[in-house]
Amino acid sequence: MPLIRNGQPLADPWTMVADDAPLPAGAAIVSLARWLRDRDALLGRNQPIGIVLPPDQAVDELGPDLDRLGVVALEFRSFRDGRAYSQARLLRERYGYTGEIRATGQVLRDQLLFMERCGIDSFVLPNDSAVTAWSEAIREISVWYQPAADRRTWVVAARHGASALDGCAPAG
Repeated sequence: MPLIRNGQPLADPWTMVADDAPLPAGAAIVSLARWLRDRDALLGRNQPIGIVLPPDQAVDELGPDLDRLGVVALEFRSFRDGRAYSQARLLRERYGYTGEIRATGQVLRDQLLFMERCGIDSFVLPNDSAVTAWSEAIREISVWYQPAADRRTWVVAARHGASALDGCAPAG
């Protein structure tokens, strides 16, 4: 499946690893369950590590280890389930996570910009034919009416200047 990061298609440097599969050389993404079970061994291998965080798990379970994670992959199990949006905002705004936040699962073009506004910066797409349309979707809206985790300039700040709005932008 293709990957887009910061609006550009790229080869995925990460390998998703099943709970019962051996770890490959290089960057690996494991389930939260495997991370909790094998944390010390995973950190000891001295290779980049990431975690898949299901929508029904609390972000604070990762809190003390976030600085060791290269990617947090959030699962969108259904387009009706918005919990991964909240997880992304918490990662960026409350925990100050600066690594890659990846959307996986039911990643729909219509929701791409909203995912990005919440702090998600990479997207696993359903098929290769979607790459061009998704790259264009990132540029569809250029004016924002509220601050968000992506730290883009919002319309009031653009109109009045950032100094007039000190304290109005989200913490980060």
